[in-house]
This record gives sequence, structure tokens and C-alpha cells, in this order.
Amino acid sequence: MKRNLRKIFGGIFKRSGREIDPDEVLLDAENLPKFDDSQLEGHFVKPISLKSILTLCLTFAVVIIIFSIKAFSLQVTHGADYREVSENNILRNTPIFAERGAILDRNGEELIWNEKSEDPSYLQRKYATTTGLAHVLGYVKYPSKDSSGFYYRDDYEGMDGIEKLWNNRIRGKNGLNIVETNALGKIVSQNMVEPAHQGENITLSIDSALSQKIFEELKSLAIKENYNGGSAVIMDIHTGEVLANVSYPEYDSQILVDGKDSATINKYLNDPYHPFLNKVVDGVYTPGSIVKPFMALAALTEGVIDPEKKIESTGSIELPNKYFPDQKTVFKDWKALGWVDMRHALAVSCDVYFYEVGGGYKDQKGLGISNIDKYFEMFDFGKPVNEPFFSGASGVIPSPDWKAKNFKGEEWTIGDTYHTAIGQYGFQISPIQMVRAIAAIASNGQFVMPTLEKRDTGVIEKTLQIPEANFQVVREGMRLAVKEGTAKPIDLPFVEIGAKSGTAEVGISKDNVNSWITGFFPYNQPKYAFLLMMERGPRTNTVGAGNAMGQVFQWMNVNKPEYFKEVLK
Repeated sequence: MKRNLRKIFGGIFKRSGREIDPDEVLLDAENLPKFDDSQLEGHFVKPISLKSILTLCLTFAVVIIIFSIKAFSLQVTHGADYREVSENNILRNTPIFAERGAILDRNGEELIWNEKSEDPSYLQRKYATTTGLAHVLGYVKYPSKDSSGFYYRDDYEGMDGIEKLWNNRIRGKNGLNIVETNALGKIVSQNMVEPAHQGENITLSIDSALSQKIFEELKSLAIKENYNGGSAVIMDIHTGEVLANVSYPEYDSQILVDGKDSATINKYLNDPYHPFLNKVVDGVYTPGSIVKPFMALAALTEGVIDPEKKIESTGSIELPNKYFPDQKTVFKDWKALGWVDMRHALAVSCDVYFYEVGGGYKDQKGLGISNIDKYFEMFDFGKPVNEPFFSGASGVIPSPDWKAKNFKGEEWTIGDTYHTAIGQYGFQISPIQMVRAIAAIASNGQFVMPTLEKRDTGVIEKTLQIPEANFQVVREGMRLAVKEGTAKPIDLPFVEIGAKSGTAEVGISKDNVNSWITGFFPYNQPKYAFLLMMERGPRTNTVGAGNAMGQVFQWMNVNKPEYFKEVLK
């Protein structure tokens, strides 16, 4: 037996190719019945080869080398890096939210401020309940965090108005807090690494009480007379300060910030009257007769007509039809106005007068569409305002090129010139464009940059090279419009105003109108330009923008009389 074991185990260290002798196989065959098979007794064991042993040893050696290299890398080469990562598993960086700057109106009334919120890590943004301010103030989105409590947006995000425009000034700078937690996630300690820095407080040029009154008048008239909406703007012609920038309808900034009233938010999104549209800046509308002061300036400057010359309006003028000479094309006035000079043509808004000085008629020379377009462009119609908040829609000045592009190559006609001269056809302007142009009439051609920030001096963009005497004729015509013409609803005893009204036909059937009133005050020493527009109401209305503006002026006389004071020179 010992011999057999020795041969079996001894064979491990011999060559694997040695042959086995027969006696080694059959030696103990007679004892087979007595062997315990479960213990492998009586089984022949072949010796393990040297190649297998060497392979196994080599494998172990490679594994040990790899683990040694990795351990050296973890502990020596990158030890410091992994130590920092390990520490960060228990040390968490959290932002300290900066207090966002407060917003005040020109009189120091708080319009936006901060209060404690349900989330103690940051402050809740609060907005004044004053109406007429939404499109100026805008709203924000709060910082957001995931289900694990980590912030994936660690700042307030301005979404509209000055919250968006001046976000970098208002936002401040967040600080940094390091929080240490244990294995269970509970806070062990926390330390402030960098303090937060509060955002800038800003005082606006806006008068919040005046804005609210204007909004109330726009809303009241729109509901009563079935207008789709309205807008109004008042601007200092010297500093560019905007006292009111109001659109109706508007949204509620607080509702959007809180985000809880989903029914109201959905109503805003689906409202056909567009409460998110800042109509003063981004709305464009057919102006109608409020372009006539600029037509008058163009005619005077180009020497087309003497301001004293009178033209008769019998209610219309007729031109031979180009294609059917025996037929006439009729261009109507809003009524027969008789003989009018330039000042009275502005006062009573005579269409025939401006047809003739615009396109010519019989022996009266006309400006022609090229000159008309030149002067409209000179007053920045059809151009966005070069200021971030007010740089909205461009609008359209009708021209032969514009017509050819939009009407499949159709030729321009004298009738197109007539209609353009009274602010119809494809004419589209924004309220902010018009109020700047009216301010230029009041200031002898100075174009001031509009601003929402309270300031003492303005930025003059350009000064038009038009004789002051020409501006004076137009201003006199606008004053006459208030005293005895179409702007009579704002003929008030406590302030002298120069103004121009307009009723622009809109829609294919011309069943609706935009109602406008624009001008400046005080008349003798102009300081403010204004505009109020009621959008798309029935043409049968007898109550329009002039009535609403009259109510605003009445309120100002009681509550804001300082705006009517003339500055002593």
C-alpha cells in the first residue's frame, strides 16, 4: 500500500509523459470491493502537470502585481484627490442665496421686495398689487432642487420685464455654505465659506399710482365699449423717463411667481387678447390720422405748401380710373370740412388736405411716396427703439418695394400714396415709436432715449435738421385740435395740451377701429409726451381714447398736479 501511494504522489514530480506499468494498475485489484468509493479509494489519480502549476503561479503573480499597482495609484499617486472625494461624501456645498434687490417707483413706493418663504434657504419675491405694472416689473423663477435636496438651478431667473432686463444688477452674488453630515445624512456641522452679497436696489422712473389710474381707465373703456384692449405711455421729453408703460389686459406677476394658481395661469396662456404682450413696445397697430403732424412737417420742410394756403374738402376727391377712364376712383374724407389751412387741417383731421399734399391733386403739388417714406423713417417709424427694454416690434412703413414684395409684384398707385399719407394701408407702428416722435415735435426735433430708471438728464440720440418754425406751425395745429377740433375731450382748464387724435380702420371689412390720442403738455413749455390707444373696437363707438385720457388728466390734476407745472426759464 505504501508503495502504491508513493508511486501515485511521487509521480507529481516526474515527467508527465512516463508510461504506467501494468502491475501498477492491477496491483490491488483484489481489494477493490473493500474500497470506499465516496473517499475515492481505489481510484487512480493522474499526476498534475508542471505546465498547469506554472500557469497557475503566473496568474497569481499577475493578479498580485495589478493589485499592487492599483493600490499604489490609489494611495500614493492620487491619494490626495480621492481623499478630497471621500471627504465630500460627508461635506456638501450648499448655496447661500443672495437677497435680490428691491424695486421702487419714482416716489419711493416699494414695487418688488423680499419676504421669508416656506423654503428657509431663500427669500420669496413679492410684488405690489398695483395694476398697470406687470409688463414693467415682470417676474422670476425660484431656485430649484431635486428630490435629494441638491440645487440644479441655484439662482433666481428673471423671466420678463426689469426682473429679466436688469437681472445681473438685481440678483446679487450667492454665498457658499459647507455642511457636514454623518452616515445617516444628519447635519453634524456647517460653516460659511463665502458670504452672500445683496443685489442692487433700483428706483424706477415709473409712477405707480399714475400707472394704476391709466390701467383702470383702459380696462373700464375696453369693457364698456367692446375694445380688445389698450395701451398708454407717458414720457419726459427731456430725460426720457417713462412715467407709465401700461397694457390692458395684463398678467399678475405674483401668480406667475408662486406658480400655484394653475387655472389662472392657463387662462392667461389661452386668452385671445394676449395679456403677456407689452402693447406699448411689442404691439404694432394701424395709426390712422396721428401721422398727419409728420406729414405736415414733411410738406413744410420740402416746400410743398405754404401753411396759410387753404384747400377745400367737399367730403372727397376723385381721380380717373387708370384702367377705366370713364370711371372715377373716390377717396373720401370723414366728412365735408370746407376750406382749411394747415393748422386747421390738423385740428379737424382733414383727409382731403393730406391726400393732396401727400400725393398731389390738380394744381397742388404732392410730396410723393419717396419723400413721405423719407420723413417717416427720419422720425424712426418702422424701426425698433435702440434701448433693451423698448426694442420691440419694428412695424411697417408702406412703400413701392413693400407692396411689390407682399402683393405679388403689384405696382404702386397714387391711391396707395393717399392712404399712406393718412396712416392707413399697410402702415403699422408701436406706441413707443409714436410717443418718441411726438416728443421730438415738442422739443424741436430732439430724439431722447427712453428709460425706466429715474434720472435727471437724458441721452439725446439725434436732433433732426428741421426749421424750428416748422415745428411751431405743427404744434399750433395740435393746440387748435384740443381747443376746437377732434381732440376736444382733453380741452381742460387746468393745463394746456397740444394733441392729435386718430381713428384707424382695421380689418378687411373696416368694421373695427383703433382709437388714438397723442400729444404733449404743458403746451407753452412742453415736458411730457403721451399716448393712449384703444385697440380694435366697433367703428360705431363714439367714446374713444380721448375720453379715457381726459379722465386720466382729471385725476392727475387732483393727485399729481406737479406734472402740469411749467418750469420757469
